[in-house]
Amino acid sequence: MQTLSPAHETMRRGYAFGLLGVAVFALTLPMTRLATGTPEAPQLGGLYIATGRAVVAAALSALYLLAVHAPRPTRAQWPALAWVALGVVFGFPICTSIAMRHVEAVHASVIVGVLPLATAAVGALLQGQRPSAGFWLCALGGTGLVVSFAVLRSGGAGLSLHPADGLLLLAMLCAAVGYAHGARLAQEMSATHVICWALLLSLPLTLPLTLWTWPQQAVSAAAWGGFAYTAVFSMWLGFFAWYQGLALGGTVRVSQLQLLQPFMSMLFAVPLLGERLDALTLGCGLAVIALVYAGRKMPIHALPTTAQGRPT
Repeated sequence: MQTLSPAHETMRRGYAFGLLGVAVFALTLPMTRLATGTPEAPQLGGLYIATGRAVVAAALSALYLLAVHAPRPTRAQWPALAWVALGVVFGFPICTSIAMRHVEAVHASVIVGVLPLATAAVGALLQGQRPSAGFWLCALGGTGLVVSFAVLRSGGAGLSLHPADGLLLLAMLCAAVGYAHGARLAQEMSATHVICWALLLSLPLTLPLTLWTWPQQAVSAAAWGGFAYTAVFSMWLGFFAWYQGLALGGTVRVSQLQLLQPFMSMLFAVPLLGERLDALTLGCGLAVIALVYAGRKMPIHALPTTAQGRPT
């Protein structure tokens, strides 16, 4: 039996952890939809879900960091942790939680299809890499397809987008920034510590917002179940695997495993929410996946560096 080289073994582990993270995140949109309810039967508010799940995850993070005697981040690491917090503790959860009351999870899953290329693009910039022209063409094609799908499904006149679609696209940008900065930090500290410190850094804002938006009406058990999943898995445990995968295999390459996420989310939404897959949604989803896969094949070159090791 052929033995894998250390580099190939590290890459294989990176893809394994990355795939586990994607599987956890694929349930985020259906579970968020379950927690928010619909305009006709609202459950938990979008802002409460976004901040409340961060508070729950921060409490778990504090216990975990104490249990493992985690060292405090260095002064140089706090700015990157702030970017992680802005992206994945505030930006992505708030935008998706508000949007998911107004769009179905199947619809939102197609828009998530742009996230792999966005993450790869931000990661390439942070890591001093230069994606090829083919890579950017695939990114532009995927984004155009996603926006076209959202326009067709917006129900508005002309070329207008539903505000929820704009929130979902903004959420993708926030996630890409948070993922890329977290992946860099995971090369300097334990990958499991990155999201924990980002959550604790956010607590002075997330805790008051959670108390302010505490639900005043009765909430179904199913909605609380969806909230619990987003707090424990989407906001905490999923990042343990995801940042470990990005650190081991590289942000630009491993991020492309997210091409599986829209399709997995669609499949989860059918039994969980009783939604359906129509030809347009399925066709657009598969087309986005194909473009992202093509982008993964495009070469990415390292930028020349200065004598101090910085990209020029």
